[in-house]
Amino acid sequence: LEFGEGKNVTWKTSMPGKAWSSPVVWGNQVWFTNAETDGHKLWAVCLDAKTGKVLHNKLVFDIAKPQKSPVSMNSYASCTPVIEEGRVYVSFGAHGNACLDTKNGAIIWQRQDKELYCDHFRLPASSPILHEGLMYLLFDGADKQFVVALDKKTGKTKWLHKRAFDYRTNNGDRKKAYGTPVVFTHKGQAQLVAPAGVATEALDPMSGKLLWTARTGGMNASGCPQYGHGLVYVNNGMGSMSAIKPEGTGDLEAAWSTRRNIPKKSSMILHGAHLYMAADTGVATCLEAKSGKTVWSERVNAGEFAASPILAKDRLYFFGMKGDVAVVAARPEFKVLARGKFADGFMASPAVIGNTLILRTKSAVYRVQ
Repeated sequence: LEFGEGKNVTWKTSMPGKAWSSPVVWGNQVWFTNAETDGHKLWAVCLDAKTGKVLHNKLVFDIAKPQKSPVSMNSYASCTPVIEEGRVYVSFGAHGNACLDTKNGAIIWQRQDKELYCDHFRLPASSPILHEGLMYLLFDGADKQFVVALDKKTGKTKWLHKRAFDYRTNNGDRKKAYGTPVVFTHKGQAQLVAPAGVATEALDPMSGKLLWTARTGGMNASGCPQYGHGLVYVNNGMGSMSAIKPEGTGDLEAAWSTRRNIPKKSSMILHGAHLYMAADTGVATCLEAKSGKTVWSERVNAGEFAASPILAKDRLYFFGMKGDVAVVAARPEFKVLARGKFADGFMASPAVIGNTLILRTKSAVYRVQ
């Protein structure tokens, strides 16, 4: 419950470069991606979870001409890897995608072809997920927008779905997005929910067939949707969210929506009857999941947020962009339980091993216990 720089820290490993991807864990390994500030060299990094020692620092791609960005907020390694036994899958968006052997760091397959390419305009950030032998990637660029499923064993394309809705604009900046999809089953039907700019689509995970579309608004969607109470909860990069009943086909209307203190970057948490979230501005909010009614909305005094909060033991852990940490009770009554402070800020979300937190700041990785 109490931790910070030098307090309950088991190890700290400095990490050069500029990369916002979150750590992922399997067994005694902690994996994440890293990049040079200019995007020329892109790595997959593995640390020993017990000691923090670097086990693998694999240069996956050497990019001659990285895409440029008009802003410095994003990084060239913002897409969080996905891991399973023996394999870790890393994505750098249009710059390349690969699968590595977790035992020796060897590259099993990699893709750097025109099919998996778009102009991200402000660099990539959508993270891959796995389901039933497939790896799903979102490419929502300024020029092209599509969802693709790859065979996780070979990296070959199984299906590719071009975004099928009308963006109602020719401005590519308003078409891009950074969302991470999610697969859930609603009334016996598996659905791949993939947020985009302007709208969210649900696809059949195995075929890519379009099931439904909801105009969730805005642009720059970057959160991961949540599912519960028969609803899908989606937030977009313009500070609004929608709750959608994922039934039927065609265009679906939101059951409810709100714009009050909604995160533009981070994902929400669904816990019991409530949704919890941290707006970029530093305000944490609890909503009734079925109605969208605000239960509480309070400034937690941990600065601005980009990292997604996590939930453990009915506690919410919030990590600020300047290194501040706040622990809040995940209950209908607002209560701050603890605070902490680290030497650098958080863009990445934490990973968890039992009672241990693996934290990544802008310049280091920590084990807190």
